[in-house]
Amino acid sequence: MQKVLTTILSFILFIIIFSCNSKEGKEKYQRALYRAVNQKDTAILEININDKRFFGRYEISHYGVGKDSGEVRGDIKGDTLRGDYHYLTFGGSWKRVPLALLKKDSKLFLGKGVVGTYFNLPCFVPDVPIEYHNSAFIFEEIKTEK
Repeated sequence: MQKVLTTILSFILFIIIFSCNSKEGKEKYQRALYRAVNQKDTAILEININDKRFFGRYEISHYGVGKDSGEVRGDIKGDTLRGDYHYLTFGGSWKRVPLALLKKDSKLFLGKGVVGTYFNLPCFVPDVPIEYHNSAFIFEEIKTEK
């Protein structure tokens, strides 16, 4: 009886894992490369993007100090990309901060907002609007050859 129960549970687990993974890859992602300059600081954003989600790499070079580099991921709603940036600081520690980008005129404007926590994860406070004018970085797409 124990062997039959173990086989049935293994089969159910296999079906669950297979069905969850079968959704991956159905949505095609397009690669985009962006660069932004703010005085002497430079940021590079390389993302894979579709209609609903994005993920990729983000690096900020702080002139004369060092760089922050890590991963971005999030969701897309209309003209706004919202997610988080999990990165290694130039000081050597890991940080996670919320990320908001507004897509306008084929550029991405980095948003600023009030950061709070939700389930121990940093996020923008919902009651305070995210500000996109006077962005620290305005990303312009770099066209790459395929």
